Amino acid sequence: MAKQREKTVTGRVLHDPVKDKLRPMFPLDLSKCRTVDELVRGMGDTAFTGRQIGDAADVLEQMARDKDCFVVMTLSGALTVGKMGLVFCDLIESGVVKAIVSTGALMAHGLVEATGYSHFRYNPNMDDKELFHAGYNRVYDSLEPETNLDHVEEVMDHIFTAWDAEDIACSWKIHQRIGEYLHKTAPGRGILKSAYEHKVPIFVPAFSDSELGIDFALHKIARQRDKRPLLRFDPFLDFEKFADTMLATRRMGIFTIGGGVPRNWSQQFGVYAELLARRGYKKIPLKRYNYGVRICPEPVHWGGLSGSTYTEAVSWGKFVPPEEGGRFAEVFDDATVALPLIVRAVLERIGYFKRKKSVKRSNGVPNRKS
Repeated sequence: MAKQREKTVTGRVLHDPVKDKLRPMFPLDLSKCRTVDELVRGMGDTAFTGRQIGDAADVLEQMARDKDCFVVMTLSGALTVGKMGLVFCDLIESGVVKAIVSTGALMAHGLVEATGYSHFRYNPNMDDKELFHAGYNRVYDSLEPETNLDHVEEVMDHIFTAWDAEDIACSWKIHQRIGEYLHKTAPGRGILKSAYEHKVPIFVPAFSDSELGIDFALHKIARQRDKRPLLRFDPFLDFEKFADTMLATRRMGIFTIGGGVPRNWSQQFGVYAELLARRGYKKIPLKRYNYGVRICPEPVHWGGLSGSTYTEAVSWGKFVPPEEGGRFAEVFDDATVALPLIVRAVLERIGYFKRKKSVKRSNGVPNRKS
């Protein structure tokens, strides 16, 4: 018979953490970290943001290994200007990510990158007034030359000119066409090209709030001038396509970088599905996200949508509660720090880079030695 715990003179009952099945922590031993995965696993046994990164990698790995899970990645912030584009390509090409919901600006900057143009480091010796007159658009500590965006407009005008006016446009169709254009013309990798080649739809709910949206508006003026039929844009085609896609899934996961419209637009699917059933439109069970990983530095106490927690979203019917099997991880960190660590660790675990090397060998492409 187990010995009963006794109260101390102060009234406390001192527990044994091993018997309470608490998880021990360990010092991070860098001498044992030969890979990024080993480093991230070690960080998961520490504290603070390091532990959050380790926990996030574990949840993302579970999503990636769950063959019945459809993973949506939501993107906001200046992540393609911030040179995270190839990380997203790896997530697409590995098969982890099945759909993307993004800001329009992120896709526009990604198009710049994919067509061979560059972004540049901001020189603080130039103030913002000087930058404007020089045609340098500042994004935090980086620069997007205006000439890059002129090139983007040329690409978009080529795509819109060939568009059949009877075909109603929406963001996923437009980004699919861009990906097809890049597949035919661009030798390098890029998020739009990879998405097209792997049949991953890209949704931009706030499409008009972007360079590509401006290009659509300018093209409309050009069609009016030339007395050509105008293109029509229906954002609810995106909504319906996304909803139909998610309704066909068995389990759902969401990998969110940042917040804003992409995050909430994706998450509100659970509310929409519940209302379809409750208001008698369809006989369907609750459709909620089973997994969630979020990287976002915004805290809850600012009151912004990007800071709302997964537990808060449970109250809206967007996520399966942890008691019912939901698995979530939230990392309060700069995505340019946390994202590469988490993604590299998970892709190592599922063998993506080994498969990639074997494909290169079979195609007769030599591997570069590190």
